[in-house]
Amino acid sequence: METIAVIDFETTGMSPRMGARATEIAVALVRDGRIVDRYQSLMHTGSWVPPFIEQLTGITNRMLDDAPPAAQVMREAAEFVGDAPLVAHNAAFDRGFWLAELERVRAQSPASPSFACTLLLSRRLNDEAPNHKLGTLAQMFDLPRSGRAHRAMADAEVTAHLLMRMQRDVERRFADELGDAGATHDLLAALQRAPRKNLAACVAKHRERRDGEALRQREALRFLP
Repeated sequence: METIAVIDFETTGMSPRMGARATEIAVALVRDGRIVDRYQSLMHTGSWVPPFIEQLTGITNRMLDDAPPAAQVMREAAEFVGDAPLVAHNAAFDRGFWLAELERVRAQSPASPSFACTLLLSRRLNDEAPNHKLGTLAQMFDLPRSGRAHRAMADAEVTAHLLMRMQRDVERRFADELGDAGATHDLLAALQRAPRKNLAACVAKHRERRDGEALRQREALRFLP
């Protein structure tokens, strides 16, 4: 059964390219339709948190003074995630901080991970949504919420529940095309790039590719000693 790591960052600004740093990270591991494990930590980078960010997130400069070093936190988070594929809401934002903070730890560019984005998926799957903000979708689907918005674990858990909802929706909506393949991370990553009118074809192509790989593996096993 596939394990997917859902991540969320809180930060001092919009982009590491503009000098922003992470202040908090949370990871929720999703497997077999439920959250099976969690990791969360504030992180100290020495960067200043602007007042409007303090008000938005509730994370203050004083809180970060006592937080563990960012390098330690990112090592722990990377170990916790392991080889699991990643999901985030507005994944371009979280992917940027994931790569930037890991690069500081490893002194080299980390391997680019596979990300799926629940915001992009919602734009393709949820035409009825007034917008695709995490809070709007949480309210629309009555998703469980465990804390205040704009704290990393609360947002990661809501995103995890949104991911599981989307997986179920894809499996119901495209049952004929999907068969027993399941809404895997690879399929979601393909769907988020597909035009709305081609979603069913994208699912069918994914199943065809998966079945072809399974056949090749069975054929290879036949020739093993």
